Amino acid sequence: MLGTQQSLTEFNTLGLAQRCRRFRRLCCDESILEFCQDVNNEKEALLVLGGGSNLVFTEDFNGVVIKIESTGITLTEDDDDYFLNIAAGESWPQLVESMVSKGINGLENLALIPGTVGAAPIQNIGAYGVEFEQVCDWVEFFNLETKTLHRLSAQDCQFSYRDSIFKKDLKNKTVILRVGLKLSKQWQPVLSYGPLKNLNSKTVTSKAIFNRVCEIRQSKLPDPSVIGNVGSFFKNPIVSNNDFQKLISQFPQLVSYPNDNGIKLAAGWLIDHAGLKGHTIGKVGVHDSQALVLVNHGGATGKEIIQLASFIAERILTVFGVKLEVEPRLIGKNGEIEFYG
Repeated sequence: MLGTQQSLTEFNTLGLAQRCRRFRRLCCDESILEFCQDVNNEKEALLVLGGGSNLVFTEDFNGVVIKIESTGITLTEDDDDYFLNIAAGESWPQLVESMVSKGINGLENLALIPGTVGAAPIQNIGAYGVEFEQVCDWVEFFNLETKTLHRLSAQDCQFSYRDSIFKKDLKNKTVILRVGLKLSKQWQPVLSYGPLKNLNSKTVTSKAIFNRVCEIRQSKLPDPSVIGNVGSFFKNPIVSNNDFQKLISQFPQLVSYPNDNGIKLAAGWLIDHAGLKGHTIGKVGVHDSQALVLVNHGGATGKEIIQLASFIAERILTVFGVKLEVEPRLIGKNGEIEFYG
């Protein structure tokens, strides 16, 4: 334990000046399970922290924060697939880079997504045409309510766009311990996303895709070590075909992508064309070159971030009639809360 009223500023990539009542670093499955049993018995509010790259502390947290730092990767294979068994505290970006360097394909489109492996299934992370669910085999977790271990198959995780069972039925009830990935040896490159389309599908390597994705991300997204942020702050909204036709008639340059449930709109384009790029409220603002990113200009609080996010959501609803949802998890006094922008 690091004492009472532990600062969380260095443990969230937005660099928000919020605190918690207790803080612990846990480095192996055994210590995680032991601590979770004790906390659960004491009925304390519990927050599981990985890399702190996908959450917003809206106020001080009245409970205990555990930072998962478990490590370990086991690689096995059969004739058709590679199988990875990965501890929740492993770095996701380092995992992807390591697999690409070993010639194990399938993760390259997910390069440089910040955070830990244990956080990946919660959000069903995705980028450049690939989502976590496409490579997931299983997720192992401790149920805080029943005090039992479980392993869910990818199918049972109820994955959807930036969503999973861990944000619905199992919300605030689990601590993810390990993740299993399954990567096919019959690799097919995914080049459907705009900046990757000019790569030759017949000759391209996973290393080339990895390098291109890294170049794109580094050019578009600010470095959290330079200016606090959580990457994309809003999900790309999905609208019906009818609503899309109305929008495209008013805004012919609207950026959109086909989706199984309708048409996905580029939230960054909406924010930019609503005139909000560079807009600031207090110590927070919309990044001046990437409208999808909210940044901490120094000393910001979660309350200021929520004020700005709400202002943006209201403007987008007024201008385009489109409702925005936030992508990071919002953490209030006693746990995760909903965004009502």
